[in-house]
Amino acid sequence: MNRTRTAVALVLVAGLGGCGETASLGVSDGFGPAPRLPEPNKTLIPTVNVAPAIGWPQGGKPIAAAGTQVVAFADKLDHPRWLYVLPNGDVLVAETNAPPKPDDGKGVRGWFMNKAMARAGAGVPSANRITLLRDADHDGVAETRSTFIEGLNSPFGMALVGKDFYVADTDRLLRFHYEPGALQIREQGQKVVDLPGGTLNHHWTKNVIASPDGSKLYVTVGSNSNVGENGMDQEQGRAAIWQVDPASGQHRLFASGLRNPNGLAWEPQSGALWTAVNERDEIGSDLVPDYITSVKDGGFYGWPYSYYGQHVDSRVTPQDAQKVASALVPDYAVGPHTASLGLTFAEPGVLPAPFERGALIGQHGSWNRKPHSGYKVVFVPFDAAGKPAGKPVDLLSGFLDGDGKAMGRPVGVINDGRDGVLVADDVGNMIWRVSKAR
Repeated sequence: MNRTRTAVALVLVAGLGGCGETASLGVSDGFGPAPRLPEPNKTLIPTVNVAPAIGWPQGGKPIAAAGTQVVAFADKLDHPRWLYVLPNGDVLVAETNAPPKPDDGKGVRGWFMNKAMARAGAGVPSANRITLLRDADHDGVAETRSTFIEGLNSPFGMALVGKDFYVADTDRLLRFHYEPGALQIREQGQKVVDLPGGTLNHHWTKNVIASPDGSKLYVTVGSNSNVGENGMDQEQGRAAIWQVDPASGQHRLFASGLRNPNGLAWEPQSGALWTAVNERDEIGSDLVPDYITSVKDGGFYGWPYSYYGQHVDSRVTPQDAQKVASALVPDYAVGPHTASLGLTFAEPGVLPAPFERGALIGQHGSWNRKPHSGYKVVFVPFDAAGKPAGKPVDLLSGFLDGDGKAMGRPVGVINDGRDGVLVADDVGNMIWRVSKAR
């Protein structure tokens, strides 16, 4: 390592506690259909402000919005990230983390990022299983748990169509036979289609959702870099949402230019597919806002050439003016570096006003912003036409303590079908349940 790289490495190590520039705007400036987008602030050393993961103290829990309450639905899980509710009310949780990806951790930057993510609570080995939680007496707390499927490869998204249960591993989409009420699936899954994975697998999470009629599956595939720095040959099929025919395994890119889409949900008024997307890093604390958006068939959303429509990212060379000109503007920004992952739409009557009609978003929390952003579950109100219509409101907050340490980090968000909303917390190793206050 030469002297310059050694010096940079030493500064980066120090930076695990916080370094780089500071936001000039509030997080709220990066919300809404027209967020404020200042000039990029690219520094020699990226802004690093990791919230060290410490877990919840005895009896600790998030702060629920007025008119709601929060209880622990399940605890002592192993890095719970994503949730799915079966028709009988059983709750499935993907206990999972990143797979081995040695080519994504090379060099000074890779080494540093691995250290930073470990500090943030993302350095644990993947449990590689889906666990079933059952609340038989409907009191809002799971009494039993069982291993539903094990031996997976960094599983994330789940979907049930009839008796076909689909799991999105990091490198393939699998199908299992499910019998209603089953506590465990022992058979080997059948591969539906390979998904981009391998030893360079920067954004490893893959989500899946079924079309309302079950004839198609939609799978998220994040980019293999921040802004294409590993070469666009490494981005084939990535930064996109796939449409998959479950019968044949044939697929096509339904939408592209989405840096890291995670949450998927059908908006109940319009019937449109919506996604939650993590935007790019390392051009300042105020850029770029993550977003939620309806997904247009064939739509291109800018990555890596531009952000939030046609704002060119000068770090990307060569540029593609034609692609930039075609880039769609997302529907609604949800704050810079909030790491917005979970997405579901509120069901009528489950939560009190103002949480009656709109999107619930699990914000995992920042590392590339000073001060912190995210670390909460927010609600964005929607109108009768199925469009965002107002400022966001916190549903769950209080995941950081007074010293900026992470007691928890929300990820997946889902309705439980029993007058509650479930939130996966992969640092607290909890599933939280939010309901109307009694």
